[in-house]
Amino acid sequence: MSDALLDRIAAASDLAELDSVRVALLGKSGEITAKLKSLGAMDAETRTAEAPKVHALRARVTDAIATRKAALENAQLERKLATEKIDLSLPAPDSVSGTVHPVSQVMDELAEIFADLGFSVAEGPEIEAQWYNFTALNMPENHPARAMQDTFYLEPRPGEDEARVLRTHTSPVQIRSMEKHGAPLYVIAPGRVYRSDSDATHTPMFHQVEGLVIDKHITLAHLKWTLETFLKAFFERDDIVLRMRPSYFPFTEPSAEVDVGWSIEKGRRVVGGQQGWMEVLGSGMVHPRVITNAGLDPDEWQGFAFGTGVDRLAMLKYGMDDLRAFFDGDIRWLKHYGFRALDVPTLSGGVGA
Repeated sequence: MSDALLDRIAAASDLAELDSVRVALLGKSGEITAKLKSLGAMDAETRTAEAPKVHALRARVTDAIATRKAALENAQLERKLATEKIDLSLPAPDSVSGTVHPVSQVMDELAEIFADLGFSVAEGPEIEAQWYNFTALNMPENHPARAMQDTFYLEPRPGEDEARVLRTHTSPVQIRSMEKHGAPLYVIAPGRVYRSDSDATHTPMFHQVEGLVIDKHITLAHLKWTLETFLKAFFERDDIVLRMRPSYFPFTEPSAEVDVGWSIEKGRRVVGGQQGWMEVLGSGMVHPRVITNAGLDPDEWQGFAFGTGVDRLAMLKYGMDDLRAFFDGDIRWLKHYGFRALDVPTLSGGVGA
């Protein structure tokens, strides 16, 4: 009897047939289930003799079904692997499914350029304490930058009296880097910043990169050379001309706006040449109070800092006209201005794609 049942299981040619055999033997109305139910009607002596045989038969059938199922599944997988082959020698499709956003691309370009100049990349929180965002950067209580119309203030955390802010610039990273690493220090701080403003050249959230150098005997000459070297590498032109104009920033003294020369090529204004000037950077020598607030001695250490908008650099280099399009999520814009994943910036190959 048991051999006949096992032969039926072994003869199942596929999983569906095997399941039919399982139901016929072990289902509610199956042959072996009926034998188990019949045990209750037997007298005690007969039940004692027959029960072990029925349970043993059930166990053998259950194991046989499991073994046959595994064999059929393995055979099915082998057939599938044998028929569903991929020819890796075929060419990849011309169209790509995604692109790298211009802001991400430009940030990679900046990191590549400044790494070659000996700078490291520093990061900090986007939700920032007012001390780091304002006070440590020599901004007094009544400074216009603290005004509600410029800064996004958050509700104070439990146990805190002062509200935190969405950072309005990446300058707080300079303070945190000096506190953590001391001097000498050569860092850039790229990242998102937030201000209450919106038009064709301003958005409530945008990207900045700031640079900081703290060392001994640092002068404005070092600052100008660094900016000139950076802009020539970024725009990949040797005819970059800089003009530094006196300005005011609370965290630098002296301070300077940096203009770059531009010219008209193929009907479009591009960076390079001297047909006109456009402002691209803010810079200056780090204010002694800022150095003191970061825990360093301004009589021993000096430095310079500079900052610019990453989105603005992307607009100038790659010909975008409206900053708001950077954040609209329009797939047509992203496909047009986006970069391929393998367009990795390198100084040897050119940081631009």
